[in-house]
Amino acid sequence: MKLTKICDGLGFPEGPIAMADGTVILVEIRRQTLSRVHPDGRIEVIAHLRGGPNGAAVGPDGMIYVCNNGGFVWTETDGITRPVGTPEDYVSGSIQRVDPTTGTFETLYDSCDGQPLRGPNDIVFDAEGGFYFTDLGKATSEYVHHGAFYYAKPDGSHIRRVHAPMITPNGIGLSPDGKTVHVAETRTSRVWSYDLVAPGEIVALPFTMPGRLLATLPDYQLLDSLAVQADGQICVATLMRGGISVVPTDGSPVTFIEVPGDPYTTNICFGGPDMRDAYITASGTGCLYHARWPSPGLQLNFNG
Repeated sequence: MKLTKICDGLGFPEGPIAMADGTVILVEIRRQTLSRVHPDGRIEVIAHLRGGPNGAAVGPDGMIYVCNNGGFVWTETDGITRPVGTPEDYVSGSIQRVDPTTGTFETLYDSCDGQPLRGPNDIVFDAEGGFYFTDLGKATSEYVHHGAFYYAKPDGSHIRRVHAPMITPNGIGLSPDGKTVHVAETRTSRVWSYDLVAPGEIVALPFTMPGRLLATLPDYQLLDSLAVQADGQICVATLMRGGISVVPTDGSPVTFIEVPGDPYTTNICFGGPDMRDAYITASGTGCLYHARWPSPGLQLNFNG
Protein backbone atom coordinates (compact mmCIF):
# COMPACT_ATOMS: atom_id res chain seq x y z
CA MET A 1 0.00 0.00 0.00
CA LYS A 2 1.38 3.40 -0.98
CA LEU A 3 1.64 6.14 1.62
CA THR A 4 1.78 9.74 0.38
CA LYS A 5 2.97 12.47 2.72
CA ILE A 6 0.54 15.41 2.69
CA CYS A 7 2.61 17.56 5.01
CA ASP A 8 5.23 17.60 7.74
CA GLY A 9 6.07 20.19 10.36
CA LEU A 10 3.05 19.41 12.54
CA GLY A 11 3.42 19.56 16.33
CA PHE A 12 2.53 15.96 17.25
CA PRO A 13 -0.67 15.63 15.19
CA GLU A 14 -3.62 13.54 16.36
CA GLY A 15 -7.41 13.33 16.06
CA PRO A 16 -7.73 13.62 12.24
CA ILE A 17 -11.14 14.34 10.71
CA ALA A 18 -11.62 13.96 6.94
CA MET A 19 -13.85 16.82 5.83
CA ALA A 20 -16.12 16.89 2.78
CA ASP A 21 -14.13 19.74 1.21
CA GLY A 22 -10.98 17.61 1.04
CA THR A 23 -9.25 19.19 4.03
CA VAL A 24 -8.29 17.34 7.20
CA ILE A 25 -8.97 18.92 10.57
CA LEU A 26 -6.66 17.64 13.30
CA VAL A 27 -5.10 18.63 16.58
CA GLU A 28 -1.46 19.44 17.16
CA ILE A 29 -0.92 18.35 20.75
CA ARG A 30 2.49 19.94 21.24
CA ARG A 31 1.46 23.14 19.47
CA GLN A 32 -1.80 23.14 21.50
CA THR A 33 -3.94 23.88 18.44
CA LEU A 34 -6.83 22.67 16.37
CA SER A 35 -5.59 22.97 12.80
CA ARG A 36 -6.72 22.39 9.23
CA VAL A 37 -4.48 20.73 6.63
CA HIS A 38 -5.30 21.59 3.03
CA PRO A 39 -4.78 19.11 0.16
CA ASP A 40 -1.66 21.04 -0.94
CA GLY A 41 -0.11 20.58 2.53
CA ARG A 42 -0.80 24.08 3.81
CA ILE A 43 -1.45 24.18 7.56
CA GLU A 44 -4.01 26.64 8.92
CA VAL A 45 -4.50 27.12 12.67
CA ILE A 46 -8.19 27.21 13.64
CA ALA A 47 -7.81 27.76 17.38
CA HIS A 48 -5.16 27.77 20.10
CA LEU A 49 -6.72 25.56 22.78
CA ARG A 50 -3.91 25.41 25.36
CA GLY A 51 -3.25 22.25 27.38
CA GLY A 52 -3.11 19.15 25.19
CA PRO A 53 -5.82 18.88 22.52
CA ASN A 54 -5.99 15.18 21.62
CA GLY A 55 -9.03 13.47 20.03
CA ALA A 56 -11.50 15.41 17.87
CA ALA A 57 -14.86 14.78 16.21
CA VAL A 58 -17.60 16.68 14.40
CA GLY A 59 -20.80 17.05 16.42
CA PRO A 60 -24.42 17.30 15.28
CA ASP A 61 -24.17 21.11 15.31
CA GLY A 62 -21.13 21.16 13.00
CA MET A 63 -18.83 22.17 15.85
CA ILE A 64 -15.59 20.32 16.57
CA TYR A 65 -15.51 18.56 19.93
CA VAL A 66 -12.01 18.11 21.34
CA CYS A 67 -10.66 15.88 24.09
CA ASN A 68 -8.01 17.96 25.88
CA ASN A 69 -5.59 15.88 27.95
CA GLY A 70 -4.28 18.90 29.89
CA GLY A 71 -0.78 18.87 28.43
CA PHE A 72 2.44 16.88 28.35
CA VAL A 73 6.16 17.29 28.94
CA TRP A 74 8.01 16.71 25.66
CA THR A 75 11.34 15.25 24.64
CA GLU A 76 13.05 14.34 21.37
CA THR A 77 15.19 11.26 20.72
CA ASP A 78 16.71 10.32 17.35
CA GLY A 79 14.45 12.81 15.57
CA ILE A 80 11.28 11.46 17.20
CA THR A 81 9.20 13.79 19.39
CA ARG A 82 7.30 12.11 22.20
CA PRO A 83 5.43 12.90 25.42
CA VAL A 84 7.10 11.80 28.64
CA GLY A 85 5.13 13.22 31.56
CA THR A 86 2.78 15.77 33.08
CA PRO A 87 3.75 19.47 33.10
CA GLU A 88 3.92 21.56 36.27
CA ASP A 89 1.08 23.82 35.10
CA TYR A 90 -1.32 20.90 34.54
CA VAL A 91 -4.74 21.45 36.17
CA SER A 92 -7.14 18.91 34.62
CA GLY A 93 -8.36 17.53 31.34
CA SER A 94 -11.49 18.75 29.59
CA ILE A 95 -13.90 18.48 26.70
CA GLN A 96 -13.93 21.58 24.49
CA ARG A 97 -16.31 22.71 21.74
CA VAL A 98 -14.71 24.69 18.91
CA ASP A 99 -16.32 26.67 16.09
CA PRO A 100 -14.25 25.67 13.03
CA THR A 101 -15.18 28.90 11.22
CA THR A 102 -14.34 31.48 13.88
CA GLY A 103 -11.98 29.54 16.16
CA THR A 104 -13.96 30.48 19.25
CA PHE A 105 -14.18 27.71 21.85
CA GLU A 106 -15.62 26.85 25.24
CA THR A 107 -15.08 24.17 27.87
CA LEU A 108 -18.07 21.82 28.21
CA TYR A 109 -16.79 19.44 30.88
CA ASP A 110 -13.77 19.23 33.17
CA SER A 111 -15.17 16.80 35.75
CA CYS A 112 -17.73 14.05 36.33
CA ASP A 113 -19.49 13.49 39.66
CA GLY A 114 -16.97 15.76 41.35
CA GLN A 115 -13.92 13.93 39.99
CA PRO A 116 -11.70 15.87 37.58
CA LEU A 117 -11.20 14.58 34.09
CA ARG A 118 -7.53 13.57 33.95
CA GLY A 119 -6.55 13.05 30.34
CA PRO A 120 -9.43 12.84 27.83
CA ASN A 121 -8.11 11.19 24.71
CA ASP A 122 -10.41 9.91 21.95
CA ILE A 123 -14.06 10.62 21.04
CA VAL A 124 -16.90 9.29 18.87
CA PHE A 125 -20.51 10.45 18.38
CA ASP A 126 -23.47 8.09 18.27
CA ALA A 127 -26.52 8.50 16.02
CA GLU A 128 -28.48 10.11 18.88
CA GLY A 129 -26.01 13.00 19.03
CA GLY A 130 -24.26 12.07 22.26
CA PHE A 131 -20.61 11.14 22.43
CA TYR A 132 -18.37 8.58 24.06
CA PHE A 133 -14.85 9.50 25.08
CA THR A 134 -11.95 7.87 26.84
CA ASP A 135 -9.95 9.31 29.72
CA LEU A 136 -6.50 7.74 29.67
CA GLY A 137 -5.48 9.34 32.98
CA LYS A 138 -2.22 11.15 33.69
CA ALA A 139 1.13 9.79 34.82
CA THR A 140 4.22 10.93 36.68
CA SER A 141 7.32 9.00 37.75
CA GLU A 142 5.39 7.94 40.86
CA TYR A 143 1.83 7.14 39.74
CA VAL A 144 -0.57 6.44 36.90
CA HIS A 145 -4.28 7.27 37.23
CA HIS A 146 -6.84 4.63 36.45
CA GLY A 147 -8.81 5.53 33.32
CA ALA A 148 -12.42 5.20 32.20
CA PHE A 149 -14.74 5.89 29.32
CA TYR A 150 -17.66 8.29 29.45
CA TYR A 151 -20.84 9.32 27.69
CA ALA A 152 -21.91 12.96 27.43
CA LYS A 153 -24.30 15.29 25.64
CA PRO A 154 -22.94 18.05 23.39
CA ASP A 155 -24.91 20.82 25.09
CA GLY A 156 -23.00 20.43 28.35
CA SER A 157 -26.04 19.14 30.25
CA HIS A 158 -25.05 15.57 31.05
CA ILE A 159 -21.94 13.45 31.57
CA ARG A 160 -21.68 9.97 33.05
CA ARG A 161 -18.91 7.47 33.64
CA VAL A 162 -19.81 4.37 31.63
CA HIS A 163 -17.06 1.98 32.72
CA ALA A 164 -14.14 2.13 35.14
CA PRO A 165 -11.48 1.40 36.14
CA MET A 166 -9.49 0.82 32.97
CA ILE A 167 -5.75 0.75 32.34
CA THR A 168 -4.92 3.66 30.00
CA PRO A 169 -8.01 3.50 27.74
CA ASN A 170 -7.20 5.33 24.51
CA GLY A 171 -8.93 4.69 21.17
CA ILE A 172 -12.72 4.47 21.10
CA GLY A 173 -15.20 3.70 18.30
CA LEU A 174 -18.65 2.33 17.58
CA SER A 175 -19.63 -0.74 15.59
CA PRO A 176 -21.46 -0.17 12.27
CA ASP A 177 -24.83 -0.94 13.89
CA GLY A 178 -24.10 1.39 16.80
CA LYS A 179 -24.74 -1.35 19.35
CA THR A 180 -21.16 -1.92 20.53
CA VAL A 181 -18.39 0.34 21.84
CA HIS A 182 -14.78 -0.67 21.18
CA VAL A 183 -11.96 0.60 23.42
CA ALA A 184 -8.20 0.11 23.01
CA GLU A 185 -5.98 0.19 26.09
CA THR A 186 -2.49 1.55 25.54
CA ARG A 187 -0.41 -0.19 28.16
CA THR A 188 -2.12 -3.59 28.08
CA SER A 189 -2.18 -3.73 24.24
CA ARG A 190 -5.77 -4.95 24.47
CA VAL A 191 -8.92 -4.15 22.50
CA TRP A 192 -12.16 -4.51 24.47
CA SER A 193 -15.80 -4.47 23.34
CA TYR A 194 -18.86 -3.41 25.35
CA ASP A 195 -22.43 -4.12 24.23
CA LEU A 196 -24.90 -1.27 24.66
CA VAL A 197 -28.42 -1.52 26.04
CA ALA A 198 -29.07 2.24 25.72
CA PRO A 199 -27.02 5.33 24.91
CA GLY A 200 -24.25 5.48 27.50
CA GLU A 201 -25.29 2.22 29.19
CA ILE A 202 -23.48 -1.10 28.71
CA VAL A 203 -24.53 -4.68 29.44
CA ALA A 204 -23.57 -5.75 32.96
CA LEU A 205 -20.13 -7.36 33.04
CA PRO A 206 -19.14 -10.57 34.85
CA PHE A 207 -16.72 -10.06 37.73
CA THR A 208 -14.22 -12.28 35.92
CA MET A 209 -13.74 -9.98 32.91
CA PRO A 210 -13.61 -6.17 32.51
CA GLY A 211 -15.13 -6.43 29.02
CA ARG A 212 -15.29 -8.68 25.98
CA LEU A 213 -11.69 -9.20 24.88
CA LEU A 214 -11.12 -8.99 21.11
CA ALA A 215 -7.33 -8.99 20.94
CA THR A 216 -4.10 -8.68 22.91
CA LEU A 217 -1.11 -7.71 20.79
CA PRO A 218 2.16 -9.57 21.49
CA ASP A 219 5.59 -8.14 22.29
CA TYR A 220 5.97 -4.43 23.06
CA GLN A 221 3.16 -2.84 21.04
CA LEU A 222 1.16 -0.01 22.59
CA LEU A 223 -2.29 0.91 21.30
CA ASP A 224 -3.42 4.43 20.53
CA SER A 225 -6.51 5.85 18.80
CA LEU A 226 -8.73 3.91 16.41
CA ALA A 227 -11.23 4.01 13.56
CA VAL A 228 -13.72 1.36 12.45
CA GLN A 229 -14.10 -0.04 8.93
CA ALA A 230 -17.49 -0.42 7.27
CA ASP A 231 -17.16 -4.19 7.73
CA GLY A 232 -16.73 -3.73 11.48
CA GLN A 233 -13.00 -4.42 11.73
CA ILE A 234 -11.12 -2.07 14.04
CA CYS A 235 -8.08 -0.14 12.80
CA VAL A 236 -5.92 0.68 15.82
CA ALA A 237 -2.88 2.92 15.63
CA THR A 238 0.02 0.96 17.10
CA LEU A 239 2.92 2.63 18.86
CA MET A 240 6.49 1.29 18.94
CA ARG A 241 5.85 -1.03 15.99
CA GLY A 242 4.69 2.01 14.04
CA GLY A 243 1.59 1.43 11.94
CA ILE A 244 -2.04 0.32 11.99
CA SER A 245 -3.25 -3.00 13.42
CA VAL A 246 -6.51 -4.24 11.88
CA VAL A 247 -8.45 -6.20 14.50
CA PRO A 248 -11.35 -8.44 13.36
CA THR A 249 -14.29 -8.87 15.72
CA ASP A 250 -14.64 -12.61 15.06
CA GLY A 251 -11.33 -13.73 16.53
CA SER A 252 -9.49 -13.93 13.20
CA PRO A 253 -5.78 -12.98 13.17
CA VAL A 254 -4.79 -9.35 13.47
CA THR A 255 -3.11 -7.89 10.39
CA PHE A 256 -0.67 -4.98 10.33
CA ILE A 257 0.10 -2.12 7.94
CA GLU A 258 3.40 -0.35 8.59
CA VAL A 259 4.04 3.39 8.59
CA PRO A 260 7.81 3.43 8.01
CA GLY A 261 10.05 5.66 10.06
CA ASP A 262 7.72 6.63 12.90
CA PRO A 263 7.07 4.48 15.99
CA TYR A 264 4.51 7.08 17.11
CA THR A 265 1.76 6.36 14.58
CA THR A 266 -1.19 7.62 16.61
CA ASN A 267 -4.44 7.70 14.60
CA ILE A 268 -6.33 7.03 11.38
CA CYS A 269 -9.54 8.37 9.86
CA PHE A 270 -11.46 7.67 6.66
CA GLY A 271 -13.07 9.88 4.04
CA GLY A 272 -13.63 10.42 0.32
CA PRO A 273 -16.58 9.38 -1.86
CA ASP A 274 -15.94 5.67 -1.31
CA MET A 275 -14.57 6.04 2.28
CA ARG A 276 -11.27 4.46 1.22
CA ASP A 277 -9.17 7.60 1.62
CA ALA A 278 -7.26 6.96 4.85
CA TYR A 279 -5.44 9.74 6.68
CA ILE A 280 -2.82 8.67 9.20
CA THR A 281 -1.03 10.79 11.79
CA ALA A 282 2.66 9.99 12.24
CA SER A 283 3.08 12.11 15.32
CA GLY A 284 6.72 11.52 16.24
CA THR A 285 7.88 13.00 12.94
CA GLY A 286 5.02 15.50 12.68
CA CYS A 287 3.58 14.14 9.43
CA LEU A 288 0.15 13.51 7.94
CA TYR A 289 -0.10 10.70 5.36
CA HIS A 290 -2.73 9.65 2.86
CA ALA A 291 -3.33 6.11 1.58
CA ARG A 292 -5.96 4.27 -0.41
CA TRP A 293 -7.14 1.77 2.20
CA PRO A 294 -7.95 -1.82 1.19
CA SER A 295 -11.45 -1.60 2.73
CA PRO A 296 -13.83 1.36 3.15
CA GLY A 297 -14.04 3.03 6.52
CA LEU A 298 -17.26 3.48 8.44
CA GLN A 299 -19.06 6.73 7.70
CA LEU A 300 -19.23 8.68 10.97
CA ASN A 301 -22.53 10.18 12.06
CA PHE A 302 -21.86 13.91 11.67
CA ASN A 303 -18.70 14.45 9.63
CA GLY A 304 -18.93 17.48 7.34
